[in-house]
Amino acid sequence: MDRPRETPSSTPKPKAVSLNLNVRGMGQSATLAIKDKCRALRRQDRKIFDFGLGQSPFPVPAPMVEALRLAAPEKDYLPVMGLPELREAVADFHRRKDHIDAHPDRVLIGPGSKELMFLVQLCFYGEIILATPCWVSYQPQARVLGRRISLIHTNIESNWKLTSELLQQSLEIVGDDMRPRLLVLNYPSNPCGTTYTADELKEIAEVARRYHIIVLSDEIYGQLQFDAAHVSIARFYPEGTIVSSGISKWCGAGGWRLGTFSCPPDLDWLVDAMAAVASETYTSVSAPIQHAAIKAFRGGAEIEHYLSHARRILAALGQKSVDILREAGIRVVDPEGGFYLFLDFSSLAQRLATRGVTDGTILCNRLLEEAGVAILPGGAFGRSRGEMSARLAYVDFDGARALAASEHIPLDCSLPPDFLNQCCDRVVDGMRKIAEWTLRER
Repeated sequence: MDRPRETPSSTPKPKAVSLNLNVRGMGQSATLAIKDKCRALRRQDRKIFDFGLGQSPFPVPAPMVEALRLAAPEKDYLPVMGLPELREAVADFHRRKDHIDAHPDRVLIGPGSKELMFLVQLCFYGEIILATPCWVSYQPQARVLGRRISLIHTNIESNWKLTSELLQQSLEIVGDDMRPRLLVLNYPSNPCGTTYTADELKEIAEVARRYHIIVLSDEIYGQLQFDAAHVSIARFYPEGTIVSSGISKWCGAGGWRLGTFSCPPDLDWLVDAMAAVASETYTSVSAPIQHAAIKAFRGGAEIEHYLSHARRILAALGQKSVDILREAGIRVVDPEGGFYLFLDFSSLAQRLATRGVTDGTILCNRLLEEAGVAILPGGAFGRSRGEMSARLAYVDFDGARALAASEHIPLDCSLPPDFLNQCCDRVVDGMRKIAEWTLRER
């Protein structure tokens, strides 16, 4: 008997066949995935040191919380570019802090700076230049949009920083001086904790101007630079720089989801396109959040006091962490801002290989399984998958408790030796766990 012919309707269709090719095989962001894994392990009563997701440990400043409470009845849709009073506050913030000619008409408010970065790559049709190691989402966003990506690999000898020479060399190799390009520059850096001097930024700005490169300057950690002396590249390349900021890191308000772009007049065409796309996607950012965020950008004595204590705690904890890790032979650069360290295990590669640890992914998986410490492999930050590197976010401590204890110590004094052991003990203990695991024989 002849077998009945299969018709298209009777043949099971693979579920992924209709997925956009740019997102096939893409998983959840590494930072969010590790957070979920830590939560699951803690539900199993495992003691976990969570250094994966870079979420500020500090509470949202009290003036912002009160402003949000008062703004709770605000229910109307706001303009797609953002609340006018907030845009003015953001522009004034950049004028005061960064000494740049920011204007409220060219400020765009979005639901987190991550969404604004996606929008700018969507609207800008050109090459995206990234210096690795770089934040986990820059490259996946460009991939989703089908953008051409140019990676410039830095090294620990240059403190993981892009140099004007490296940028110049990468452009000369291509030999297309007028190619549309967007350079993403992030400082203080996630994942490295390093930043740029004014001279270094001037030199990068000169190359960008020569090649007509748009610079997306991600300065979300600017107010957490430990010496409170953050400098924006927009001071040296005002006509071609978009300054990205927000309230997630320096105000501890990651869950509020509010980011800002401040753009120059020469890029009005790009701002207009982003606003048009925003109007067809998220419409506008939550009204109560926008009203409350005005407090953050207007600043004042209470906000500055909060920041001074946060910087002091993070600077001391970062240096303590570096000291412990270096004793174990791990190479790491002193942090200058934010709450990240980028670890280089290459000098320990032979020792770790005897235990079957041969790349960054295996290293991080084994460290979590055997020592209960969660960090992320360098491969998630644009490095080679075979590289023995990892990023660490030293945020697993009670920020409210640390701030309260810091209040009893004058700001012109250093924190006493026992402060970190008492107020940030989980981080200190976690660093010791990494060091012990690294030096373990088997």
